[in-house]
Amino acid sequence: RQADQPISKDSLFPSCLHDALMTMLRSALARVASRAPARRTMAGGPYGQGYTVRKNKFVEEWNGRREITEQSLVIDQPTVPAIVFMCIVFPLGIYAWTRAEFVSSGDPRYKDMV
Repeated sequence: RQADQPISKDSLFPSCLHDALMTMLRSALARVASRAPARRTMAGGPYGQGYTVRKNKFVEEWNGRREITEQSLVIDQPTVPAIVFMCIVFPLGIYAWTRAEFVSSGDPRYKDMV
């Protein structure tokens, strides 16, 4: 090949390789296209396609409410004490109470912690 000649398809890829590759691709595509999608059953169980699920309106309402919780959460002056109580004071109270129980009963789990 001369340096000034354009690159042809034949010089890059021999025709026998091209034909073999095209044949492999056609057969692979034919296999994939001929496969029917697998019929799925509900959760892999014995229920067939005719089984219908009735939605529970309370469950659907809960799911909808859960999705928009971050939009409905309001933190302002009246809600801050409740948040602080539920996130800090209440857990610390439970910890202090259970620790006092361990100390007063001489529980070995408390002795291992100290």
